Amino acid sequence: MGVKGLYSLLEENSKIYEDIRFRDSKLLIDGSNLYSYASILQIQAGAEPWRAVPGLPDLCPVFLHDSERMWNQTTLIDMAVPLVKCIGEADCELAALASEWRCPVLSRDSDFYIFDLPAGVLPLDHFRWEAADSYIPCKRYTTSHFCSFFNINDQLLPAFATLAGNHYVNLREIKWVKFLPAGRRRKTYRIASLEGLLNWLRCFQTTKDAIGAAMTLMPNVSRQEQTMVEKATLEYRLPSSSLQGFFTEGAALSLPKEVTWVPDWVCASLAKGDLSGDVLDMLLLGRRNMHKPVEFDQLQSTNLVSQPIRQVLYGLLPALGRSGVLEVDLVGLDLHTVTVKPVVQGATQGLRLDSLPQADRTVRLKVCLETLGVNQETLEGVPPHLRLPVAVTCYWLRRAKPDRKLLKALLMVMIQGELNRQEGLTTALKQIHVSSAAREVLQEFSSFQLELRGNISVKGKGSMTTYWLLGESDSQ
Repeated sequence: MGVKGLYSLLEENSKIYEDIRFRDSKLLIDGSNLYSYASILQIQAGAEPWRAVPGLPDLCPVFLHDSERMWNQTTLIDMAVPLVKCIGEADCELAALASEWRCPVLSRDSDFYIFDLPAGVLPLDHFRWEAADSYIPCKRYTTSHFCSFFNINDQLLPAFATLAGNHYVNLREIKWVKFLPAGRRRKTYRIASLEGLLNWLRCFQTTKDAIGAAMTLMPNVSRQEQTMVEKATLEYRLPSSSLQGFFTEGAALSLPKEVTWVPDWVCASLAKGDLSGDVLDMLLLGRRNMHKPVEFDQLQSTNLVSQPIRQVLYGLLPALGRSGVLEVDLVGLDLHTVTVKPVVQGATQGLRLDSLPQADRTVRLKVCLETLGVNQETLEGVPPHLRLPVAVTCYWLRRAKPDRKLLKALLMVMIQGELNRQEGLTTALKQIHVSSAAREVLQEFSSFQLELRGNISVKGKGSMTTYWLLGESDSQ
């Protein structure tokens, strides 16, 4: 969110910026700008990361918030750009790392204009990606230039941000526009208010004095509100970076004290973005906001189809106990909260969260099939790379009860895909054989042509009767 109106104030007073040629430096990119960054990066560098382009800077970590689109994350991983998903508020973490690495931050978020960053901030709107050659033309903002331009002590920037209004506090009682210098051309009300505040701050040397004086301008302010304002100024103090070890040594990020029991592999997966931020919400709050696709409001939520799968997931999180997770989902056009109980049964009972990555492959496979409600025999005769899609289709058929035409279309796509995959193999190998169980499903459509292959020896199962899938009759 940042400091309201600050970006517009800087654009109005562009002399605060310094024109530079950016090169040979690390660059930290604010994750809220990831959409613009990822799309432009693809245009500029194709499939190669910028670090491979001579003369251009190394692009270092990109910070993802939980709300970021997954395809952006996948793009960055494919391009070998290091990234981390911050657990909690990312601004301070990003600023702290930029301070320690002495490199700039690329962002539109005006909160970064308050932090005292040695290499400053590169406004995204002035970062000329398309003109990149041996350097990138851009503008740089530093707090020293800002304070010199408006003639205020740089120690007052946290007070300026707090009194101007940010996402920590919002003061509406003080009309800062009345402190605008006489004869000063009045621009937009927001810019005029910020310039009035900056003019008022000139006579102070410390944040404490400025905040104390501001409180006298609000006669009805309570002690609680004053304390809130004082605490808000502390949000711009730079802590030691907890991310330094993540990038240099692969160390796990620290989690809030409420979930210190979470294994290191979960912390690492959260930081890398391999696990959704929903997992952290479940651990911290026992709550999950479900995705809300556009659907017919008179039908049940599509999220109910996958609920049994989520129940198994909840059963792997010991802190939830038997209380379950509060799922927030749409019922018709209204949001409702429902408690979904965890399920721990069958092979899942032998799994523990701390050792989950080391669990035997056969156990994990059994848990997967039990969750999907499919047994091994159903998948016999199905090519190994198609077993998961087939198992998921069986689950979908049972839980969603789709229209037969949809199921038929899905099966045909899978079959055609398999035929295309086998292009170039011998005619015999191009044929698809299915088990007796799969044959029974296909026969319900009365359109698929199957031929008895006979008994064959299946590894681990002995002799089984299988069938060739020849195709589908044209009449259907």
